[in-house]
This record gives sequence, C-alpha cells and structure tokens, in this order.
Amino acid sequence: MIPNDLNTFLMPFSANKEFKANPRIVVAADGMFFKSSDGREILDGMSGLWCVNAGHGREEIANAIRDQVLEIDYAPNYHIAHPKSFDMSNRLLEIMPEGLVPEGMSNVFFANSGSEAVESALKIAMAYHFARGEDQRTRLIGRVRGFHGSGFAGMSVGNIESNRKQFSNLLPEVDHLPHTLNIEEMGFSKGQPNWGIHLADELESLVTMHGADRIAAVIVEPMAGAGGVIVPPKGYLERLKEICVYYDLILIFDEVITGFGRLGAATASEKFGVLPDLICLAKGMTNGTVPMGAVVMTENIYQTLMAGQPEGIEFFHGYTYSGHPVACAAGLAALKIYKDEDLFNKGQILASYLEEAIHKLKGHPHVIDIRNIGLAAAIELEPRDGVIGVRGFDVFRKCFDEGCLTRVTGDILAIAPALIANNGHIDMLVETLGKVLRIVD
Repeated sequence: MIPNDLNTFLMPFSANKEFKANPRIVVAADGMFFKSSDGREILDGMSGLWCVNAGHGREEIANAIRDQVLEIDYAPNYHIAHPKSFDMSNRLLEIMPEGLVPEGMSNVFFANSGSEAVESALKIAMAYHFARGEDQRTRLIGRVRGFHGSGFAGMSVGNIESNRKQFSNLLPEVDHLPHTLNIEEMGFSKGQPNWGIHLADELESLVTMHGADRIAAVIVEPMAGAGGVIVPPKGYLERLKEICVYYDLILIFDEVITGFGRLGAATASEKFGVLPDLICLAKGMTNGTVPMGAVVMTENIYQTLMAGQPEGIEFFHGYTYSGHPVACAAGLAALKIYKDEDLFNKGQILASYLEEAIHKLKGHPHVIDIRNIGLAAAIELEPRDGVIGVRGFDVFRKCFDEGCLTRVTGDILAIAPALIANNGHIDMLVETLGKVLRIVD
C-alpha cells in the first residue's frame, strides 16, 4: 500500500530524504485514529495538523461536499456570488466574540489557508489606514517565534529562524516583539503563567523608536502553536490591546490554530476576553477537509474600507477560490457539528484532564519543561549534545512506531487531540510519550 515511487513529491516542512528511506504512510482515518500502510492503528494526537477538531471521517461533512459539487461546484465571488459564501460568513460571525453586534465583529473576508488569511489581514490593515489618509503607516510588528504561514508577508512578521534562513528577500519595515517563553521563570506552568506581562511593554519601545504614525498593525498568535505551545502570560494580551488602542494600531490575532475550540471556546479572543481588530482563521473551519481561511473584522474596519472608495472596488485583493462553494459547504457542516455536539465545551472539560495527565511526565529523562492550555500541550526536551532537534525527532519517530502521532518542532513535542477525544485517548498519548522518553537517549 506504499506508492511505487516516493521521489516525485517534494514534501513540505519535512526531512524528505529521511522520510523516503523509512516512510510513515497513513492510508485511512476514522474518528481519533489513522490506519498506517502496514495495517496499524495510529492515534492522532495532533488533530491532523491542528485542524481535524471534530475527528476524522465525518459523514455530515462528506455528504455536504458531495451535494455541493453536484449543485454548484464553483462560482467566483468577483462581481457575482453564490449563497453559501453569505451563509458561511453569517454563521462564522455568530460564534465570534461580539459578532453581529454594533462595534463588534461584523464582516468576513475569505481566503484558502492560514497563510492567505494572514496576508489578507495585513493588507486589510494597510488598506484601512490608506482609506483614512494615513498611508504612511506601513510598518508591521510581529513577534519572535511567531508562525504566520509560509507566504513572504507571514514569514516576515513571523520569526522562526529555521523557516526564514533560506529566503533572504523578506518584507522591509518589520519589527518583532520578544517571545514570552522563559523556562527559568515559568517552567512547568499549568495554563497561563504568572510571569511575563511586562514583555508587552516592548511594544511601547517600538512605538517610541518609529512613531505610532508609522505603524500599521501588530500581529500575534494568542497561543503560539508552531513555536512550541507558548502560552500567553496573565494580562499580556490585555496589555497589548491597551497599547494598540492608545496609539491607534490595528491588533491582529492569528487564530489559525486556536480557533474552533482548541482552547475551550470558539476563539482565543473569547477565551481571554480580548477583542482584536482582525482575527485570522483556517484549519478547523472545515475540520481540515477542504482548504479554507478567513479574516473576521470589526465594523469599524469594514465601514472605513467602504468609505475609502466613493465608488467601484473598495479592496483590491482576493483569490480565485475566495469563498469557494465546496469549502463553504464543508465549513457550514463543520460548524453545525461543533454546535450540535457542544464540542467547544467538551474540549474545555477535557482540557483539565489533559493538564493533569501531561504534567505527570515531569521528571522523565531529558524533560526540561511542560506547558499546556486548552487541548494543547508541549513537552520540551534538552538537546542531545547541544544539537537542537535530534532527540526530539527520535522521540517523534518512536511515538509513531508505538502507535501515536505527535508533532515535533526542534526538541519540542506537541499534542493537540481532537475535541471528540476521551480520557482514554489522553492516557494513551501520555503513556506512549512516557514509554518513549524512557527508551530514547
């Protein structure tokens, strides 16, 4: 069941030579499990790639996709439109913080991925300032160890060095806040750490350096997933919001990972009680079945864009597949599952069990930190002989051999099970990690 030729596919963010010498191929999926090419069940401890939040093989979504292809498989949203793009935008707003209320979240722009959602959000921020006659506001502020997709704009505001070093021609006029992870101060924290709110004040320093009238937007992940499940300190996001409001900076939350129940609420914005100007979404929007992304914006942003052009096109940006009818059908079906099965609340309940279980790995060989929030957790390992990533990758491979899929970034192992998981699935993940940690040097 392994393809005859593995060489033709350049795999993304993967050690291609290593994989093709010892392929880990899955051929089917249902519920919480993949089936490997050698017939084994593999517990999906990562919701695919932070996206299959309602579990694999949902017939409701499959049927919605099939029905939509037969009804209208494609229609552009350039000067004409199809109904489901409006249905999807309205349904999304119903679960957004302050959605469909005056001065709250009021409009949606559709993209096809998290990378495109970030690109679109940054353009919306710049177009907003342009519409107000402040087109000199072009500087963007990201954060170290942030991941905002693979486009040039996302890589520029993100700052994971390994993702940037091959590509030198990134955007100018970009600065970065420091990341908030300090193991010495907050190691083995459960949920939000107490230390670190002062790091938000670094934004004040950047404003002083460049001038508020030169800065367009600040973009952060409420919880940095790809950077290693970096949980925001208590009060940190609130302080960022306060500074952005004071200096009239657009605040963007990249919720590609945290959206759709990962933290026990529809969004991290709701979880933390902080309303940004723009929210980037993707991944769990369609339960990972069809590529789709979105930017949700406040009424102020939307109305300013509309007023900026007296007639004609108000926002010169879009994609062939923005609001694709099949993606919208999948998204509507996924949102119905989340609601009907109360999965966001179930995820919140399960989060406390995950927290208790994962911290039992403290004291295992090579473990230097464990951190968690919602249904996301990370175990950080000491590098082997000072070489980052070797030990972590060995643990990842051995976990797969033992029947569990995790996520490895350097020497950080992450888990993020689907919202349908139960205590037994959590036990299996943690027990497997514990077994492997005792084996791997």
